[in-house]
Amino acid sequence: MPWNWETLLNWRTLLEILILTVGIYYAFRFVRGTRGAPVVTGFLILLLTFVLVTFVLQLRVLQYLLAAFTTYFVLAVLVIFQPELRRMLAELGNLPIFMTAHEQRENIEVIIQTAERLVEVRIGALIAIEQSIQLDEAVESGVLVNCEATPEMFETIFFPNNAIHDGGVLLKGDRIFKAACIFPLTQRQDLNKSLGTRHRAAIGLSEETDAVIVVVSEETGAISYAYKGQLTRGVTVQDLRAFLTSVLVAPARSSNWIAWLRRRLSRSRPHQPVVSKQDPALHDPHSAGSPAVGK
Repeated sequence: MPWNWETLLNWRTLLEILILTVGIYYAFRFVRGTRGAPVVTGFLILLLTFVLVTFVLQLRVLQYLLAAFTTYFVLAVLVIFQPELRRMLAELGNLPIFMTAHEQRENIEVIIQTAERLVEVRIGALIAIEQSIQLDEAVESGVLVNCEATPEMFETIFFPNNAIHDGGVLLKGDRIFKAACIFPLTQRQDLNKSLGTRHRAAIGLSEETDAVIVVVSEETGAISYAYKGQLTRGVTVQDLRAFLTSVLVAPARSSNWIAWLRRRLSRSRPHQPVVSKQDPALHDPHSAGSPAVGK
């Protein structure tokens, strides 16, 4: 088939469709589970219904108004979905590239040791681990601490007789930034009514940011974590370590595509049986199934 301008235009059309499809998919994936998800769904349903009715019934005046107000629709999207767009831009422009994998693993071990200690003495805790999105604007109040993160300091903060034990703690890198913070509660209606405030606050903050929130229940001593609007309860210390490693350690995230490519190449080699071994350190219990929600 000879190469001509018509073929080039067809390839450009296919490329545009591919880019739009990928963009729409990731946009829906980004807002899924957040407070803006119902607004996005309602807005799109209303807009598509209006466009469909206008063009099917050949309503010329409404078609003209639709074309004339396209610019205003764009402005409306910017205003209505300002928090979601701001969050998306923050994730793209504020990537954590200055912390080494060794430092990240050390910070994870601090969280693990803290969880172990608090579980033993049945002290409740709510710890938000900041990633690319700044948590200062997502939480209310809070007492500035700005000290090195250690299990002893966490245990001191969450001790019941401490004046700042209520609320959550913001962890930035290897430092405790704020304590006694009030996290936004989730507005989801499908949660178990017996779910406590700590867990609802963890879900709420994870819906609005990319933070990982670790929760220790004061009543049961169970460890839970929330990420991207989903709560996983009753995990072991080993499960928590594996999950935090898969999410927070940068080299593990950046080398995922390399590992996938190696697996594909190894499978394509003839006469070489492939034995799939799952590394426990990279296992993400969060993606293994739907989270259990309950008391």
